Amino acid sequence: MKCFYFSNGEGRGEDEEGSGSSSRGSRVSWARSLSLMDTRRSHFDSDSNTNFSDTLRFHHFLSQRRANNLRLFSFSDLKSATRGFSRTLLIGEGGFGSVYRGLVNLHDHSSSQLEVAIKQLNRNGHQGHKEWINEVNLLGVIKHPNLVRLVGYCAEDDERGIQRLLVYELMPNKSLEDHLLARVPSSLLPWGTRLKIAQDAARGLAYLHEQMDFQLIFRDFKTSNILLDEDFCAKLSDFGLARQGPSEGFGYVSTAVVGTIGYAAPEYVQTGKLTAKSDVWSFGVVLYELITGRRAVERNLPKNEQKLLEWVRPYVSDPRKFHLIVDPRLEGQYCVKSAHKIAMLANKCLMKQPKSRPKMSEVVEFLGNIINETLPQDEDIPQADVANGEEKEEKISVEDTEPEPAKQGNNYLKKVFEFRDMVSLRNKSIGRLDWKNWAPGLVRTL
Repeated sequence: MKCFYFSNGEGRGEDEEGSGSSSRGSRVSWARSLSLMDTRRSHFDSDSNTNFSDTLRFHHFLSQRRANNLRLFSFSDLKSATRGFSRTLLIGEGGFGSVYRGLVNLHDHSSSQLEVAIKQLNRNGHQGHKEWINEVNLLGVIKHPNLVRLVGYCAEDDERGIQRLLVYELMPNKSLEDHLLARVPSSLLPWGTRLKIAQDAARGLAYLHEQMDFQLIFRDFKTSNILLDEDFCAKLSDFGLARQGPSEGFGYVSTAVVGTIGYAAPEYVQTGKLTAKSDVWSFGVVLYELITGRRAVERNLPKNEQKLLEWVRPYVSDPRKFHLIVDPRLEGQYCVKSAHKIAMLANKCLMKQPKSRPKMSEVVEFLGNIINETLPQDEDIPQADVANGEEKEEKISVEDTEPEPAKQGNNYLKKVFEFRDMVSLRNKSIGRLDWKNWAPGLVRTL
């Protein structure tokens, strides 16, 4: 999903997804995760209030730190690393340029090499030039295990134009979006892995918001900007739209409205007032994507299912229907109680009033508690017993959210029919449970 410039609360463009092959789709997703967005994105921050240099102290701080942390590559070095920018090494392309896989020497006179992703901006024009400068300034300063590492950059002028390149650590497992939208079993993310990815991403945002010398608002948090390393540890990427937080004594930053349709906080889209709680809203959207396996906006679905937050609303409010929105590719292999808690956390992040949303440090703590309670249970529940385990968790969730003083007999029958409906639904999709072999005696009531 691409970034757009918003005006008066409405996007200037629609979500445009190609209909090419799966390999091309993964290339585009990787490119999106490295700022290779729609060309309209170059309009962002055109007013003086949105330039990092408007705060001299902040600009000086960045320039002093950047010189010590980034390596300056020559264009010839990067051309050699990509075998002349060979198409066989192309892993992403978009409106601002292309991304290639390459090998660079760790030091000028070292034989040790590092596999990297090299982004080359288009030579003609200034598309993405501000975003390129933004990434060099910021990623040369901030360091955290859950933020993608910028190894270095290249900026040279020649007869063909300005050569602008960025060199990142390579993230071999691509983006979270690639895995959630892929329709092949090998790309399926288990429930426990999804929880850990959410926690990693939350740690990255908490660092930007609360743990640095200055506050940084990411402003474009989404699944395509969450990259996964070889161990599926998540790292935030694409800092082209990042914005310095409000100065002391101010509650928000007034700025041009940019972002991605489906992820941008409504108060930011409507007023242009940016706060860290705008990122918290986006995080809530991503939590629902992790639960459902769907994107925030999907034009190919029926009209009433195209907007994720509108589609999940009636199911989340009724615990008996909650399982209908969980990613069917999980095939029931998840903890219902933890899924309910993730939805509750998402709802807190999506509160209408920004001040009512939690801080990202609180989100990290909440996710940690869910993971500590969930993963040991997931490991101990055999596959054949998933249905019984889920039914037990379902009852706990119903009582926690909607306590009803019903009679024991009526409650028993109610649970039997609810469970029968759930088994019938799964028989159609995976054929794993057989209603004929199920006995009412297996249902336990509280």
